[in-house]
Amino acid sequence: MDVLRALRWMVRAEWPVRLLSPAIGRYNPFHPDFRKDPYRVYRRLQSEAPVYYSRALRGFILSRHDDVTRVLADPRMICDRRQAKVAQDFAVFDSMRPDFGQAVVRSLLMLDAPDHTRVRRLVSRAFTPRVVERLSDGIAARVSALLDAMERKPDPDVIRDLADPLPLAVIADLLGIPEEDRTHLKAWSNDFVGLLDPIQSEADPAALERAFDELRAVMHRVFAARRSQPCDDLVSGLVQAGDQGDVLSEAELDSLCVLLLVAGNETTTNLIGNGTLALLNHPAQRHVLRDGPEASRRAVEELLRYDSPIQATDRVASEDLEIGGRRVRKGQIVGLLLGAANRDPAVFRRPDELDLGREDNPHLAFGHGVHFCLGAQLARLEGRHALGALFERYPEIAATGTAGPWKRSLVLRGLASLPVRLATSSRAAA
Repeated sequence: MDVLRALRWMVRAEWPVRLLSPAIGRYNPFHPDFRKDPYRVYRRLQSEAPVYYSRALRGFILSRHDDVTRVLADPRMICDRRQAKVAQDFAVFDSMRPDFGQAVVRSLLMLDAPDHTRVRRLVSRAFTPRVVERLSDGIAARVSALLDAMERKPDPDVIRDLADPLPLAVIADLLGIPEEDRTHLKAWSNDFVGLLDPIQSEADPAALERAFDELRAVMHRVFAARRSQPCDDLVSGLVQAGDQGDVLSEAELDSLCVLLLVAGNETTTNLIGNGTLALLNHPAQRHVLRDGPEASRRAVEELLRYDSPIQATDRVASEDLEIGGRRVRKGQIVGLLLGAANRDPAVFRRPDELDLGREDNPHLAFGHGVHFCLGAQLARLEGRHALGALFERYPEIAATGTAGPWKRSLVLRGLASLPVRLATSSRAAA
């Protein structure tokens, strides 16, 4: 794993200095000030260097909504990072233990057509809106129980007491993981987060492989149980998925479990945490969450846009092409700043203002195109339940102390903690 350590050193030493020209100023995603407020830097990128060539990345960085959308929809821009010219940056995949490496590179996040088309089609048949919607009552009950527990704590914290445990429990329910096997899920998820952000990850490669082995052992027991006694649930659909004899391989099943655990957990945690912080800072808009289902849906979409749980992704050019008047060569990386695109003034009126009633909201928080987030509906459902219940039960909730720190990540944006004071609810007062 010396390659990964070298990559981290290279980026930390070189990227903060070289990513932007002196005329624009330094873009340092590792600096605490940037993590607190990246949007000021994004705006300067959009106005002064919307298609910026990074010498450190040896590729381009895009910040405008139109450019980001076009790249996400372009089949010439692929997800297999092993095809990048800067191959040494991704040599970590080759140094993984073969079975673990296969689970990583067979992830939906790394696959391109035709493999991506096949796997997503099979998974989508199991991951239906009906399966997700059936979780609604259970999610509401879990939120209520978590808020009950949070009330009893002397130091309530939205991240620790709600945003972290809720999506983890929902994903465990979705994957059919028995209660006795859930003890280490959060630790495994924390280890796997490094796969989404390998540049900043401090994860020990050996710990990643141990977490993979332990999660796989749990899931293989679930797979065996569903094969012998199928249920009307996601896992039964996955293990029995077939299309003219086509089935998910063992590596693909393992990969999906890791992806669902990490992406479904981390993204939703950040949605709830970032959304809560935004509403704490804009108390006059909290009532929108109680103005009916449609208003609540719009509110969650705006919170996703305003402070996106996923700030960035990337693609690799599979052939020479042109973006924004710049020539992109085959094998070059193109970084896509989703958080910047969601604040683009060319697309959103008053982009830096939170407007929970915003109707025209083509945000890219869940991506775009064939790789649009498979779990988007589940994240939205959890966000509506968690935020709606939190602010309905505690209409005068207020932050105490300092929120944060912001997690150290180029890809993900979320708080490590959010301590609050819970005002007495009408329910409790009654």
